[in-house]
Amino acid sequence: MLEKIGPITLEGRFIILRPPSIDDIEGLSIATRDGEIWNTRFSQFPNPNEIPQYVQEMLNLSSRGLILPFITIDKASNTIVGTTRYLNIDYENHRIEIGHTWIAKSWRKTYVNTEAKFLMLQYAFEKLECIAVEIRTDLLNIVSRQAIQRLGAKQDGILRHHKIMRDGRIRDTVCYSIIKPEWKRVKENLIEKLYMSDKQEN
Repeated sequence: MLEKIGPITLEGRFIILRPPSIDDIEGLSIATRDGEIWNTRFSQFPNPNEIPQYVQEMLNLSSRGLILPFITIDKASNTIVGTTRYLNIDYENHRIEIGHTWIAKSWRKTYVNTEAKFLMLQYAFEKLECIAVEIRTDLLNIVSRQAIQRLGAKQDGILRHHKIMRDGRIRDTVCYSIIKPEWKRVKENLIEKLYMSDKQEN
């Protein structure tokens, strides 16, 4: 059975993923305004007024062991730049999903998402000993799908009529996964991407 999951801080070269707290409301509110992440056809993420409820819900679900959420911090600026989480934790079958990830617009297409995925995948495969990690996205979200594919994840299938979006659209969800035998190759790929980010930063 998968090891019991509890709050953990994951630190990389560029970012820190740490457990959320009530004190993060202001920082997350500022991050949501950067690009208005709630105001896209693909989004189910909160607007600034919804952040207090959003944080409280994260804490409640985490305390019940249903999710393991993280606040994403840029180390150099000590700035909250978004959030992500483990969810759909399948203890019996050693599987987990990475999702509900959003990043402030100013930090997209930087090292933030790459290193966040690296840290979470590394923890899942090397510490929790998962046999598979799943990542899902909207069928119509081409940018997100391409980013997931660049990680090295493979498409498993499509959940038709999976979610009702804020605007009433019924979403089809694409399911991707990385399995344990693929992790070594995916890890090398992510390390190479982060090395290039480091060179660009310097």
